[in-house]
Parts: sequence; C-alpha cells; structure tokens
Amino acid sequence: MKGKRDGYISWDEYFMGVAKLSGMRSKDPHSQVGACIVSPDNKILSMGYNGFPMGCSDDEFPWAREGDELDTKYFYVTHSELNAILNYRGGSLEGAKLYVSLFPCNECAKAIIQAGIKTIVYECDKYADSPAVKASKRMLDAAGVRYYQYNHTGRKLEVEV
Repeated sequence: MKGKRDGYISWDEYFMGVAKLSGMRSKDPHSQVGACIVSPDNKILSMGYNGFPMGCSDDEFPWAREGDELDTKYFYVTHSELNAILNYRGGSLEGAKLYVSLFPCNECAKAIIQAGIKTIVYECDKYADSPAVKASKRMLDAAGVRYYQYNHTGRKLEVEV
C-alpha cells in the first residue's frame, strides 16, 4: 500500500493563499488586501477584499491617497476584514480564525472582536508603528484575540486559470 503524497500544502498556506487570491479582486491601485475566515474545523466561512460598498461605483468614487479628505479613498473603502465579516451569512463567527494579508486596523479590530473571531493570522504588519495598529493590538490583547504572523515557507504556489 502506498502512503500519502509528499508536498501538499499546510492549512496556513492554503488559507493565506485564499486570502491573497481574494485580495487580487481589489481594484485599489495602491493596496490589495484579502481576508479569509475559517471555522475551528478548517472550513472556509467567508472571504473579503478592500473596496467600495455595494452600489458605490469603482469608477466614480476616489482611489487617491492624498488631497482633500473627501477626495481620497479613506472615507469610502471597506477593509477586507470587515467585508469578510459582513459577507458571512451563516450566523455566528465565534471561535473562527481570520487570515489576512495586512494586519487589521483599529476599526477592523473592533469588528473582529465583536464577531467573536479568536485568532488572526496576518502576512504583513507594515503599519505596526501607526496609532491605528497600536490601538488594534491593544484591543485585541485585552479581548484575548490571539494573533501571529504567517510563516512563509518559500514555496511558490501557482494556479493556472
């Protein structure tokens, strides 16, 4: 009898890959962030990416990062984590795990905590020194939400579509 095949991807590789693939749906010219929410028994519950709310045209709302506040994306874009939470139609997310390509901001941290998500696996923390991420970590720590950085395997995963 032959054993199982070698080289299959881990759960973390799989779900971070799904999060990153989801981020590729973002039309933001500067930041493509994706998220994937997973049940405690490793079932995908929801996905999201950063973009404008439904009904707000990607061609009419601003993508700029600088200028008058109402002419930048920041008042309009919904982050990937919040989109994933709002996209879920199955009830409670209590005990779920969130895979996300960028560490959550303070606003997303509030939603993550309120949704009952207990673990965050993030790829990048490039805004670690910002007040938004410092506040996020403070709230996550206080609420007992565990977070850790994704450990890159160096393996290149390629999908032809």
